[in-house]
Amino acid sequence: MPILMDSERMSRSLTRIAHEILERNRGVGDLALVGIRTRGVPIARRLAASLREITGAEVPTGALDITLYRDDLMKTAVGPQPIVRRTEIPFSIDGRHIVLVDDVLYTGRTIRAALDALIDFGRPSTIQLVVLVDRGHRELPIKADYVGKNVPTSRRETIHVRLAEMDGRDEVTLDQVEGEPA
Repeated sequence: MPILMDSERMSRSLTRIAHEILERNRGVGDLALVGIRTRGVPIARRLAASLREITGAEVPTGALDITLYRDDLMKTAVGPQPIVRRTEIPFSIDGRHIVLVDDVLYTGRTIRAALDALIDFGRPSTIQLVVLVDRGHRELPIKADYVGKNVPTSRRETIHVRLAEMDGRDEVTLDQVEGEPA
């Protein structure tokens, strides 16, 4: 299981992304960050901290649960019920530049669900996408505006993002899917 990003590389990537966000948006005026549960939330908080370090300004940050917006729930009529977590967006998104944050971009279906969920909260001026890792294999026409690392993968591989807030350490690894030949 090769380590693609360690703690230092992850930190540098998020700092770079924070600078790119500032440059593209000409500051943090109407900016807000919304992390997709689960790992997008701590990444969004880290970006907000970087933006605060750079500008001295607080950037509103929220958490978005997309469970009920996922299209794969329709396929599983029988089975365990999905765990619905809370969406916490304690600010109006109307007219704001929303930066949606997730850990891995793969097929694009999670982002499509997140866009649907976000629009239910209002009408932002723009929505931009940050992902820590883009692994390819898109099924929908979705592209990240800011990427920590592009990692071309096969469908037999998977990306694991571990964050200190949840997993006790920061790293991104590339693994073979169980039971699949190399």
